[in-house]
Amino acid sequence: MVTISRNSIRFIVAILVSMQFFVPQVHAQNNPEVETRNKAILTIGEKRYRDLNDNGKLDPYENWELSIEERIENLLSQMTLEEKVGLMTINEYPEIKDNKLVLPNKFLNQHTRYFIFRGTQGADVITNYNNELQAAAESSRLGIPVVVISNPRNHISGMPNIEESGQFSYWPDTLGFAATRESNLAKEFGQIAAKEWTSTGIRKMYGYSADVATDPLWARVEETFGEHPELVSGMISNIIKGFQGDVLNENSVSLTTRHYPGGGVRTDGKDPHFKEGQSNIYPTPGSLLKYHMPPFQAAIEAETTAMMPYYAFPSNDSAAQNLPPFSAEQQFEEVAFALNENFINGYLRDKLHFLGYVNSDTSAIIDRAWGAQNLSLEERFAKAINAGTNIFSGVPNPDPIISAVNQGLVKEESINRSVKYLLTEMMKLGQFENPYKDPAEALAIANDPVSQEIADEAHRKSVVLLRNDNNLLPLNDEKVKNVKLYVEKFPSGENGEETKKLKARIRNYDKSITIVDSLENATHAFIWVLPWQNLFKNNPTLVIGPDTGIDQVERIMEIQKKIPTITAINMSNPWLIDKIEPNAAAVISTFGVKPEALVDVIRGKFNPTGRLPFTIPATQEAVNNEVGDIPGYDEVPAYTYRDKNGNRYGYNFGLSY
Repeated sequence: MVTISRNSIRFIVAILVSMQFFVPQVHAQNNPEVETRNKAILTIGEKRYRDLNDNGKLDPYENWELSIEERIENLLSQMTLEEKVGLMTINEYPEIKDNKLVLPNKFLNQHTRYFIFRGTQGADVITNYNNELQAAAESSRLGIPVVVISNPRNHISGMPNIEESGQFSYWPDTLGFAATRESNLAKEFGQIAAKEWTSTGIRKMYGYSADVATDPLWARVEETFGEHPELVSGMISNIIKGFQGDVLNENSVSLTTRHYPGGGVRTDGKDPHFKEGQSNIYPTPGSLLKYHMPPFQAAIEAETTAMMPYYAFPSNDSAAQNLPPFSAEQQFEEVAFALNENFINGYLRDKLHFLGYVNSDTSAIIDRAWGAQNLSLEERFAKAINAGTNIFSGVPNPDPIISAVNQGLVKEESINRSVKYLLTEMMKLGQFENPYKDPAEALAIANDPVSQEIADEAHRKSVVLLRNDNNLLPLNDEKVKNVKLYVEKFPSGENGEETKKLKARIRNYDKSITIVDSLENATHAFIWVLPWQNLFKNNPTLVIGPDTGIDQVERIMEIQKKIPTITAINMSNPWLIDKIEPNAAAVISTFGVKPEALVDVIRGKFNPTGRLPFTIPATQEAVNNEVGDIPGYDEVPAYTYRDKNGNRYGYNFGLSY
């Protein structure tokens, strides 16, 4: 009887996975658009090719008629170790000064070809920047193009100037999508947003989050699709299909789904950006597979290009999770997920059959290699690569990776495997044929009113009505004639600027509403409370107060007690609302929504259909006693907030007119 070691099985599986991922593909177009800025165009018959290495002949990697596999093998044979390793690093977007790319740039010179763009300029400006960056990359020895990455850009939470001209269409936050319960809407959003992104040359996203929000204190709950794994799975699957299409191609945005195997598992909301949150503890038996893995399985089935592990490591203080044990003595290897072979090669690839590549979180190997900080940088990178991580974000110096190869800690074969993944992505996206975009076209796509009309409908669908005493809402045409509305926003901003802006938008949008500036002259009030947690303050709390940006809780209660008050609360977390909810006449939950959509619901022009994407906790004591690895709907009944009408603000709750 022949026995095969576990490592041998893993090697065979890796080869089979690689073979499936690199199925030879001929370019879908017979004659794709080809453009160059600094290299020659080779014309053969009626067909055009870019002479990227400037040798006057058509190399296989330049020939779009060949399979991707053939092209990659040829390019790999021409690349130095330094060029390969440089491709495995992601760095910040190069400096732009006076609207020009500042050159030389050390990252370009180190062969970095993946850059993350965090600017908030208009679409035409971004396109010009990216064209300059592509031209600089084209000037290199082999002319390997750039892939520009961004975090999500279509929501107010990440883009404070999202409504300015030239910005992409403005949609509710991810929790708002979850509140709509319409996963097909997420796909439609992805299709629209993909056109916007690709028009500027942004071709890859760090997103979306497949994390299940089981710890309400976590400051990144607002980036999730809520607390139910089935809902999160449907949303993440459809949003991937929307952005990428059925097959990654020249019209796709390539998605990196995060944060494998589930960042929502927190203890007291502590995040692994900080040492205090470095471990994932699973106190509930089987919670990892039951609640947290399903959305990542859904992402794999939707063929997400990449996965991003979180900074944390799995703790052996956890209950049994029914995974293959790390050793006879330990359930887990207590090392960060990006360096954890059992979780990447052992589960993500072998068990879940993930065929894409693994992208580390920013500086995960350098500053937050929890559980492996005793290792040298060379040893950390080697451990991560051997565990199955293929590209590293926030690595300003590739030398430790090169040194790891030279020391024999990593085989060049492993480097080649990672580079194949990355070159495959680039070629499928069409970057080797034409990475350049038209600024005017990008601006027109960004400003397309049809896209925003569809997004506006999503805004309206995301609004959740929690309480409506005596049918105060809707303020229809008949009711509004007798209403004098006092409006205030919390926080109000310096000199009340945020409140002034809100009043102006309501007046401009619906002139039938009479807005008064004095509470004494009002018959009703509308207040909008927008608490917020700063992740990097490392102070998890659900209390609406100074620590969440709301300094005037007493003022809120004063208004509510004086006149019937419509109270809207932006739920970027499931806040403790036991102070500002009871005295309101109507309560609404929002998720990064446009004021106009909220007015439509208040006025009855749209009957609210949204449902809570998570459970709102009853008290601080309930939060103190919650279990960080299970969703609110499976917590004890006393966990859930109950209003004076007996309604429980649990997952899936929402009223209509």
